[in-house]
Amino acid sequence: MSYESERRDDWSGGGESKNGPSEKEPAREGPPGMEPDGIIESNWEEVVDNFDDMNLKEELLRGIYAYGFEKPSAIQQRAIMPCIKGHDVIAQAQSGTGKTATFSISILQQIDTSIRDCQALILAPTRELAQQIQKVVIALGDFMSTQCHACIGGTNVREDMRKLEMGVHIVVGTPGRVYDMIHRGSLQTDRIKLFVLDEADEMLSRGFKEQIYEVFRKVPGEVQVILLSATMPSDVLEVTSLFMRNPVRILVKKEELTLEGIKQFYIYVEKEDWKFDTLCDLYDTLSITQAVIFCNTRRKVDWLTENMHRKDFTVSAMHGDMEQRERDVIMRQFRTGSSRVLITTDLLARGIDVQQVSLVINYDLPSNRENYIHRIGRGGRFGRKGVAINFVTEEDKRTLKDIEQFYNTRIVEMPMNVADLI
Repeated sequence: MSYESERRDDWSGGGESKNGPSEKEPAREGPPGMEPDGIIESNWEEVVDNFDDMNLKEELLRGIYAYGFEKPSAIQQRAIMPCIKGHDVIAQAQSGTGKTATFSISILQQIDTSIRDCQALILAPTRELAQQIQKVVIALGDFMSTQCHACIGGTNVREDMRKLEMGVHIVVGTPGRVYDMIHRGSLQTDRIKLFVLDEADEMLSRGFKEQIYEVFRKVPGEVQVILLSATMPSDVLEVTSLFMRNPVRILVKKEELTLEGIKQFYIYVEKEDWKFDTLCDLYDTLSITQAVIFCNTRRKVDWLTENMHRKDFTVSAMHGDMEQRERDVIMRQFRTGSSRVLITTDLLARGIDVQQVSLVINYDLPSNRENYIHRIGRGGRFGRKGVAINFVTEEDKRTLKDIEQFYNTRIVEMPMNVADLI
């Protein structure tokens, strides 16, 4: 039986992965890679702590430094080299550890820009994340004349087809639209040599499994697969066992993540109804910086935005029910700083890097604790400082304690001088 058919035939079968934890690994508490002690666990020994020593193309190196990177982050020091050397790689890491640049640099190093064919395909779970990745790829590939196109829902299909038919080097997109473009014959897959699944856990939990499989069947059998995931649930392990050949595994542990440098506070609010007044009291503190306020539902986002507007506070809002165009406009205003306070749902919690955000408010504590780090990880990415404020009602006390234990962190009562800390 050929490797390829072996890799693809038993897609639907569940069960343990051949690449699951080895016998020698210690028993884990909580999800893999989330233990409080230690930073990195890997079956790849090489660590390169300087971009200059990675034998990168001169134009790519210029792009990296122009983008503002000085020294590779922990994941970049370990994962860029095996990616460049053509290995299948599984990197388990949260947002804010530098993973987008890890696979972007690896792709840019390997593509031939003199050929206007798609040579790398990146799949992501949300439109915003796909656009964010596209921006990073274009910025890093600035001196290489790289063509990178984002194939996402909510945009004009004809325009997508036209762009792809003109020829691009890298396509990043959401599984549905990418599959559609392949199906229509606009996205040719025969030259693709790298296939990246970003936020694989999120993607599979959103039900993209079949589409990802369909896309995978269309790429060449010898394609190199790079998979990134914050957690490793069984369906992600299943993907790794079916699609990947002896992958290099790199787990970035919690200490390397972005809780470091972020001051975390809570404000005890006796009743849910009192949160609104508390937020209004804090507004002056918010608007001296850029702040993101997280709510758990779209309805709450709309309700809060409307009530803030009634009180003449300037805020903007974004959630998944909005038209793509509207989401783009709001995101642009926030990125440029013309809007300073953004109210949103967890749609935004992964992968949106707004450099200036130094304050995150959890108006509602996240309904699953993994999202806590994605939300507050906005603030202190790559060593930048940040402040997170959690509104806590009587019912939330348990959840707060749970978050503290899970992340091995301390969330203390907010001091009066919080403005000085931002």
